[in-house]
Amino acid sequence: MTDIPPTSERIDKWLWFARFGKTRAIAQKLIERGQVTLNGAKVKKTSAAVRIGDHITVVLGEVKRSITVLGLAERRGPAGEARLLYDEPLPKEKLASEHAALPLYKPMLTREKGAGRPTKKDRRDISKEMGGRWDEG
Repeated sequence: MTDIPPTSERIDKWLWFARFGKTRAIAQKLIERGQVTLNGAKVKKTSAAVRIGDHITVVLGEVKRSITVLGLAERRGPAGEARLLYDEPLPKEKLASEHAALPLYKPMLTREKGAGRPTKKDRRDISKEMGGRWDEG
């Protein structure tokens, strides 16, 4: 029995295999936020099919990357192997801040060195910043 190579692959998996997201969840978040287009149309579902020859545009922070799919993968391999999955004919486009995508992570709160442990008030303030339970009252 011969293995027939697949003709399409889920876009979230492909973005993860091609290392556009560190995790598959991040690739899914890019799609849900509307930061990925496939052949000129915004991708609405993470299960959209990617085929060889498709054109994908991904907005990562202040950078817009336009790529052409050259191959499909069966696993997430090293960066050199991932680079063979796509071609980037145009250079990366730097976007103005109003067109840039939101960051995928919340920034970490930092405290001054030597400030000691946070007090109860500090913890409440931190919780309000992060949307915690004291913010609901």
